[in-house]
Amino acid sequence: MLPFIKTFFVYIGAIGMVLGALLFLENTGPDPALNPPIKNMLVSTGTIPVIAPPPATQGTATSTAPENQILSDIPNHAVLSSKTPNTAETGLIVAQSPPTTVESDVLDNTIMRIQNPYTSPPFPFETVNENARAALVNIFCTTNATSIHPITASGVIIDPRGIILTNAHVAQYVLLSQSSRVNLKCIIRQGAPARSLWEAEVLYIPPVWIEKHAKDILEKRSTGTGEHDYALLRIANTIDDSPTPVSFPYLFPDTREGIGFIDDPMLAASYPAEFISGDTAYYSLYPISSITFIKEFLTFDKGTVDVISIGGVAGAQGGSSGGAVVNAWSRLVGIISTTSEGATTAERDLRALTLSYIDKDIKTQSGFPLSEFQNGNIESLIDDFNSREAPALIQLLLNELP
Repeated sequence: MLPFIKTFFVYIGAIGMVLGALLFLENTGPDPALNPPIKNMLVSTGTIPVIAPPPATQGTATSTAPENQILSDIPNHAVLSSKTPNTAETGLIVAQSPPTTVESDVLDNTIMRIQNPYTSPPFPFETVNENARAALVNIFCTTNATSIHPITASGVIIDPRGIILTNAHVAQYVLLSQSSRVNLKCIIRQGAPARSLWEAEVLYIPPVWIEKHAKDILEKRSTGTGEHDYALLRIANTIDDSPTPVSFPYLFPDTREGIGFIDDPMLAASYPAEFISGDTAYYSLYPISSITFIKEFLTFDKGTVDVISIGGVAGAQGGSSGGAVVNAWSRLVGIISTTSEGATTAERDLRALTLSYIDKDIKTQSGFPLSEFQNGNIESLIDDFNSREAPALIQLLLNELP
């Protein structure tokens, strides 16, 4: 029997519930041209409001956009510097690190732009979109259990060995699926429409995030600021037992502070699914890309650029969690994490964790910078996580199940 048929009955029982755990994602901003002008790289500064403590809601996003269509941003802008941020549920080709010509400088809650950040000119956004789509994945988790909500979310491959960067509120389902006590299956999908291709395992998820949010595992819409809300997965094998690719297309993360600045054009790419049915999410889920602009910098508490606001784009809906925010040089500078409340995507404010924040926080939490996970011994890192961290974290999640 074909592998697709084997898994069909696992999926079909949960398809009608998939949208119950969708993540929010979308872009808003000025009506953009397909290739908006790149801002002058003269030194400039911006202030960084502190994110308010009260948490907001998380969600996933879906889309029925045709393959490779870039959607225009909705001309709407919401400034939420002092309001509660919302979070989104969700669920990369090795390149040489770009040279740094001017280091960023953060003083008194002010960030300085990096001058001449790359030696090469920016790409057309058609090329940026192609590169982003090649590295974008859909994380699709299904279950026959009535207590756990099926989810659909996004992620980005950041390493040719198949390392996926996504949100912790997405990866927690992959982690829980590693327990034999739970009827939960997570598949990595890709393409337009998304097709089931691989199984994945958790490479790293911050224990501090699970410890704080395990209690929310049964919620259809979780809440949070986005702090520590990142995780790494590794593509382990194909669903049909065929060989995995020798090398995966990926986006190279740029972890420097100030690499993205206010009004810089960005491409946001994800698999939103909030406004479609469960059947459509399973059979006809398409990625969406939007060109938008950085609206605002936000920090958790240290005057660094931890979160960027990119407005109310089409991806500001459930399913977009873990999606990519990419600059004009095809460098990954953020992953979609939260969104504000709103009846439509135009009324929401989509936010992304910066790669500079993720790099600093993962070093604080694990002892290793992001580059170590990209360039280190991946089998050793997985074994270390599975032996030292995973059992206790899985148990925290199991304790919340009825």
